[in-house]
Amino acid sequence: MSTSDHKQYMKRCLSLAEKGVGHVSPNPLVGCVIVNNGTIIAEGYHHAFGEKHAEIDALDTVAGNAGGATLYVNLEPCSIHGKTPPCTDRIIREKIGRVVIGCHDPHPDISGQGIAILRSHGIDVIHPVLEEQSRRMNQFFFKWITNNKPYVTLKMACSKDNYIALPDGSPITLSSQESRHEVHALRSHYDAVLIGKTTALRDNPRLTVRHVTGRNPIRIVLDSHGTLNDYKHLHLMNDEYAHKTWWVVGRPPSFIPQHGKVLHVPLNKAGKIDINQLLATLAQNNISSLLVEGGRHIWDSFIAAGAADHIIVYTSPNKLKKGIPYSSISFLDTIQPKHTMQYRKGPDTVTHYYLRTY
Repeated sequence: MSTSDHKQYMKRCLSLAEKGVGHVSPNPLVGCVIVNNGTIIAEGYHHAFGEKHAEIDALDTVAGNAGGATLYVNLEPCSIHGKTPPCTDRIIREKIGRVVIGCHDPHPDISGQGIAILRSHGIDVIHPVLEEQSRRMNQFFFKWITNNKPYVTLKMACSKDNYIALPDGSPITLSSQESRHEVHALRSHYDAVLIGKTTALRDNPRLTVRHVTGRNPIRIVLDSHGTLNDYKHLHLMNDEYAHKTWWVVGRPPSFIPQHGKVLHVPLNKAGKIDINQLLATLAQNNISSLLVEGGRHIWDSFIAAGAADHIIVYTSPNKLKKGIPYSSISFLDTIQPKHTMQYRKGPDTVTHYYLRTY
């Protein structure tokens, strides 16, 4: 098969892998295609955390009839026992002739081992194919595995003149309907969405996925002083997803919510939640991706800690003329993105700043 054929089938793997978004975390997104004599004979993907891996999902449909075929997968097949047996064992048992891989698995117990085991059994291995796209597909997983912290995206909406709220701090709808739909889809891709105490009390948000179909993330509120009594009337404590609300406190709270979880994270010298300790704690709780929605001081805390991997700014065409400024608008003075992307979403301009790759 030609290089163009390999790329074509790997693109199909990536398309299949995407079906697992919002369901497989903290596991990676993986798709698999099995080809024999130029024809796809099976496809599969990782459907949900704890369920069969993509290779097994595909092989189960052609069990005993895949001898000599070529198996395509966007991530190196696992070679260790976890919640499921090693995929390499099944590939060998089914007498697959060739395995084409998008990129290495960064897991220290797997990286390179899956490939070595397959080759030791006479299976031809070709890699990498569409490596950049394969790595980008699993940035959340790669960061979580290699850094023991979740991938962090900061999201902000502002007016054309860089304000985020009215002068008295009252919230105002700045984003278009098209942008709001995109943000809800974005939430469904992340394990957790985070705000600060001020935003929780002022806006009383739900932080759920409503305008699109998707998974509701864990909802995290930072409260350095642990004043959880203040939140008793909020949606985050009382709605049907209250069990998915996590309160992160720097001091023992005087009140323990009936639902959800309370996490204690040490305060820094300024008396605020230590952001790097927060991220380490979230990673230990299987949060591999975090969407930070605000407000302004929370953004500044993440920027100051150097914790952002990706920044998204939704800019309205409208001006407020006065209000609460988007104080982190100068972040580009100190942070040089690896690359940027900009597009329109309805009347809004959406700018993505990619700061790191994994």
